[in-house]
Amino acid sequence: MTATAIPFRKKLALNLFKTYRRNAAKLHELNYVLWEATLRCNLSCLHCGSDCKMDASVGDMPADDFLRVMDQVAEVANPNSTMVVFTGGEPLLRNDLEQVGLSLYRKGFPWGIVTNGMLLSKQRIDSLVDSGLRSVTVSLDGLEASHNWLRGSGMSFSRALEAVRLLCAVPDVRFDVVTCVNRRNFGELNKLLELLLQVGVKEWRIFTIFPIGRASRIPELQLQPEEFKQLFDFISWTRKENKIKLNYGCEGFLGSYEGEVRDSLFFCRAGINIASILANGSISACPNLRDNFIQGNIYKDNFRDVWEQRFLTFRDRSWTRTGACADCDFYGYCEGNGMHLRNEQNGELLFCHLQRILEGERILSGKA
Repeated sequence: MTATAIPFRKKLALNLFKTYRRNAAKLHELNYVLWEATLRCNLSCLHCGSDCKMDASVGDMPADDFLRVMDQVAEVANPNSTMVVFTGGEPLLRNDLEQVGLSLYRKGFPWGIVTNGMLLSKQRIDSLVDSGLRSVTVSLDGLEASHNWLRGSGMSFSRALEAVRLLCAVPDVRFDVVTCVNRRNFGELNKLLELLLQVGVKEWRIFTIFPIGRASRIPELQLQPEEFKQLFDFISWTRKENKIKLNYGCEGFLGSYEGEVRDSLFFCRAGINIASILANGSISACPNLRDNFIQGNIYKDNFRDVWEQRFLTFRDRSWTRTGACADCDFYGYCEGNGMHLRNEQNGELLFCHLQRILEGERILSGKA
């Protein structure tokens, strides 16, 4: 079956989901907030979309400023059902995450972190858990050589793996491992799966790397079309085997792979249910969306006003029906792909998942 040969029952589900997605855009209910806690990082990853460094040109946002904004968030969202995630940079470089997290916990917000694992010791985990930590995402990008190459450090793999081992022993925190697949680690996925199962990991997410940020300068980070297609075969097979809960990332309509490689059908919720507070105070959808996608700034705007009156670029995506999307038969299911895969200056599409899968199918079948 090709990516475009979608069975009737799956098309029916996709059409029903299209109605749900449009209603969600109209309701515009906030339930997920990402805080770019810092642009400092203790690694120099080849694929970094934010170009983070140890000495960032933008300072860390004061904790009180962020907590003030979260009071405004509570005016438009139910704290108990609104997840707050600390990201970066590397958020664990801040020494006040526990204080911020405890304040969020007392306000009713569940919270978690995304980390490279370099600083995630047992002592730090215990301290974070005592402050209300609910979830952790740790990056593990292949076996040792591949991971260290991508992360720019000879210690990164061992530290990340140790962080994963420690988290496996924490009963009250949900955590998953995230892997950014590229040409170097593509051939290691089966061995990486074995390692995760051996350690005791229950949840795994896979992302692919696209030509944004630093990654735009390194072609080796992008899978070839046939590898791209084979990746979804691997994910589909692993999910059917059911030894680990594996999901592909939230970006990109995948044709016939919809419903097979992640728990939900494709829906880019950026700016519809998701907002982010960037290190410089900018209000956006997800932290990868900057420039023309910025909707306001906490130092001059009230978050509630921004959420209720702006974000129209995200809520009505008809403007994306240009270029490769103009005549696409699947536009109604996709609405222009994930927003972070559009040029931040002119909005043009940088990458189409379905086109890449179809190209891979042609190569593998000898029809290219």
